Amino acid sequence: MKFLHISDLHIGKRLNEFSMLEDQIYILKQIQDIAVNEQADGILIAGDIYDKPIPSAEAVKVFDFFLTGLADRQIQVFAVSGNHDSPERIAFGAQLMSGRGVYVSPVYDGNAVRIPLTDEYGEIFVYLLPFLKPAAVRHVLENEEGAKLPESYHDAVKTAVERMKPDCEKRNILVAHQFVTGAGRCDSEDVSVGGIDHVDAEVFDAFDYTALGHIHSPQTAGRDTVRYCGTPLKYSFSEAEQQKAAVVVEFREKGWIQIHTVPLVPLHDMRKIRGSYLEVTARSFYQDMDTEDYVQITLTDEEDVVDGMQKLRIIYPNLMQLVYDNSRTKQNRMVETAQDVEQKSELELFQEFYELQNNQPLSLEQEEFIRQLIEDCRC
Repeated sequence: MKFLHISDLHIGKRLNEFSMLEDQIYILKQIQDIAVNEQADGILIAGDIYDKPIPSAEAVKVFDFFLTGLADRQIQVFAVSGNHDSPERIAFGAQLMSGRGVYVSPVYDGNAVRIPLTDEYGEIFVYLLPFLKPAAVRHVLENEEGAKLPESYHDAVKTAVERMKPDCEKRNILVAHQFVTGAGRCDSEDVSVGGIDHVDAEVFDAFDYTALGHIHSPQTAGRDTVRYCGTPLKYSFSEAEQQKAAVVVEFREKGWIQIHTVPLVPLHDMRKIRGSYLEVTARSFYQDMDTEDYVQITLTDEEDVVDGMQKLRIIYPNLMQLVYDNSRTKQNRMVETAQDVEQKSELELFQEFYELQNNQPLSLEQEEFIRQLIEDCRC
């Protein structure tokens, strides 16, 4: 039995005010074709289907097209909600869709969905575990006498997995959306302060393959069969050098697993360009380059170019970011780092640092966590 593993579609995402819908439709069609060419039995979608809990009508339409195309080709779908998704909205119509081989995780109620499948090697079970916070698991267990209520993400996921009671004599697949300790992040991901969302990879030891989502860079976590496939598209310039791919996982008898990847070719690639204004506008510089790519240009000129963004977009129409790296910007960074530090509280300094790194302020929950952490360090 063969599966494609994908995750973090973020349908409906806007990147530097550019809509990614056209690019997402293009790559989803490519994934459909890969599934057909690989003769896949199913696709594992490990969360963050949409970019927002309340997706736009256009985003929902794109995902509907994707699911319908797979169902028409008799390729089963096994999907879970991620931290960007609304689990209630993802679960809408789940019973109806299961009739066409599309299985989605419901809101967590203490019991993960288990889908039994059969091939010439026997039974294989696919478990669907939506993104979990400790509060969600505590809510389920608080009325169970003697239940130990989890405080951490690790304990919450461990509890949820233990309640599944997978038969280790059978082949078991888990689709989940969590941050596994040791995984490397990139700029397009949400970050939990202090690493409070970490889950140890050993939690997934009972599964032959764990299809993970949440981390945008393709990588393994602890062992080769606990894996992040990464996003199908590049969603930040920190990912510019990555090769995105769909992961293909084939199962035969218990203990036999073969994994390979199929490269994904985007409609527009993402690249970084660096040089002076005269250098990056010279025909010899860009004549062998796809100028329709999404680009970040770093100009090294000492003086800002008047209307630089507009001028550069004549050559690079999908220019997303224009930055300068010269003696003035280097000096400004040094001054900004040093000024007023002694007049600010530890919390204010951390708030500024977090917003600089993530382009968004701390949430109230995160702020309270940092406030308490600072108080504990003072004691």
